[in-house]
Amino acid sequence: MGRNGAVLPTSRPALIAVAHGSRDPRSAATMSAVVADLSVRRPDLDIRLAFLDLNAPSVEQVVDAVAAQGHTEAVVVPLLLGNAFHARVDLPGMLAAARIRHPRLHLTQAEVLGDDPRLITALRDRILSTGADPRNERTGIAVAAVGSSSAAANRHTLRIGGLVAEGTAWRTSVCFATTEPSLPQAVSLLYEQGCDRVLVAPWFLAPGLLTDRLHRAGPNLLHAKTIGAHTALTDVVLDRYVTAATPALAESA
Repeated sequence: MGRNGAVLPTSRPALIAVAHGSRDPRSAATMSAVVADLSVRRPDLDIRLAFLDLNAPSVEQVVDAVAAQGHTEAVVVPLLLGNAFHARVDLPGMLAAARIRHPRLHLTQAEVLGDDPRLITALRDRILSTGADPRNERTGIAVAAVGSSSAAANRHTLRIGGLVAEGTAWRTSVCFATTEPSLPQAVSLLYEQGCDRVLVAPWFLAPGLLTDRLHRAGPNLLHAKTIGAHTALTDVVLDRYVTAATPALAESA
């Protein structure tokens, strides 16, 4: 810690956690809690939160601040469950522009969080916290994700249902908040398969406008909490950072 409370750069790259952003304040608050957990776990790292859209600080603002702080390296970890447009186009474009502004700052984009098994476990924890019995084969789980304009991305997300049900007797069906199959369609399918109880498991990091949309689409259903500030999420983010930072750390060793 330097004068006036400034955080001095260390030999380790800064960690810039980049969230999607939302008009719903619950989303930013949840992402702030996630970053707070990261800082508790790794007090030796300079960890910053940035948003792709709708919230501050922006990616550009945080990168500028990290460069001004004297860092020469930073790892950008997308807090995104899917490898869609934001991760493949938006964020790389922002970082390319930042490299021009700050040629002395080495920026590395880490992999997205994806369907890491630890996040599947976190989602299962959220389901179990509702009181769902993993031995009850008549319990249906409607796993609800955002949905993408990419059919390939949606097909990949459909895997989540089977992964969540592994080791349980649950029946699952995957649906989307922004495209089909919709939540009512998933619920109907589960009832047709013999379920007498259906609950919604949001494949979301944080609550927001889309999870509210799911609540409106299934007002009489029990909805599990989003993944949020779960230990598993902290583990995955730090793993993404370490994997991306290892070459830079080896070079500076």
